[in-house]
Amino acid sequence: MALEEFHIKEEDAIRVRHERLRATVAVIFEKLGVPEDDAQLGADCLVMADLRGVDSHGVSNMLKSYVNGYNQGTINPRPRWRIVHEAPSAATIDCDRGLGIMIAPKAMDIAIAKAHTTGVAAVTMGNGRHLGMASYHAMRALSHDMIGMCMTAVGAFILPTFGREPRLGSNPVAYAVPAKEEAPFVMDWATSMVAGNKLEIGRRLKATIPGNWIARRDGSIITEPGPVPAQGEYYLLPFGGTREMGSHKGYSLMALVDILCSILSGSGYATITPGMSKHFVGAYNIASFTDVDEFKRSMDAFLQGLKNTPPAVGHDRVIYPGQVEAEEEKERRVKGIPLHREVVQWLEDICRELSIPVAW
Repeated sequence: MALEEFHIKEEDAIRVRHERLRATVAVIFEKLGVPEDDAQLGADCLVMADLRGVDSHGVSNMLKSYVNGYNQGTINPRPRWRIVHEAPSAATIDCDRGLGIMIAPKAMDIAIAKAHTTGVAAVTMGNGRHLGMASYHAMRALSHDMIGMCMTAVGAFILPTFGREPRLGSNPVAYAVPAKEEAPFVMDWATSMVAGNKLEIGRRLKATIPGNWIARRDGSIITEPGPVPAQGEYYLLPFGGTREMGSHKGYSLMALVDILCSILSGSGYATITPGMSKHFVGAYNIASFTDVDEFKRSMDAFLQGLKNTPPAVGHDRVIYPGQVEAEEEKERRVKGIPLHREVVQWLEDICRELSIPVAW
């Protein structure tokens, strides 16, 4: 759920139909050498982020980075990914520098297939690249009556508590839990105070960010609200911000994500493998623990209880993780996805460059 500072103002936005945006992004991927099936999968991952209001991981923020990666050769458009270690309830994949938005869904499918037999299963991925919105992969388990989870460890740009040099990435964690009538419980958040991609949106929108989100290059924390500094002039902080506010908890979780994604997959860790992303997906088969229908009814009651909590003074309602994103998706499927005019201009430019007709 993005803060208001990161929402595009309607007067700065152009609404684009999700079907047309998905089709255009898929063709862009194909023009860059990506096979058709992978191109469709990658486009769906990006557009689903935009539909759910997670603009930091959608077309607006990520496609340009991916295009540059393919053009520079840092992302492999046709990776020969392979399972390098396997057990009945686990596997490790070498991604061959493939983009995570296309390989992580396949890894989740492997975890789901294993969980049908073993109850719980997990797959680690090394030698990969960015996987987009982590909850996209976690939600893949929902239709199988499973709880899905996804974590990813990226290059070091976050300061550990009390540190002045970055040692960890923002290392997001996502879980998706099915319900019967209610929208699924879906949590997806960076273990830093804010995802780095959101700050780039904040810079584009000239937003003011709160204090204790970022630090100067010497590690001193910027405690006052202000604009987003230029790239390279700041470091992000673990969630909590300061030790007094619990940054050691964010730092610990951030490190745990790196252990599970990186060291467990046999691919080093963030500070010694710059440019690579390592991932971890898992599936919990609800039927292996309890009756599925009863679980979903209990989830409905639980989530309704959260929603029915009396709101504090100054607030309209209490929400649960995934609720706002489900509401946003419903609205954007009807009204279109709001893209900043600069983003639309870049999309039109890259389409002309690749000889792709544009029809918003």
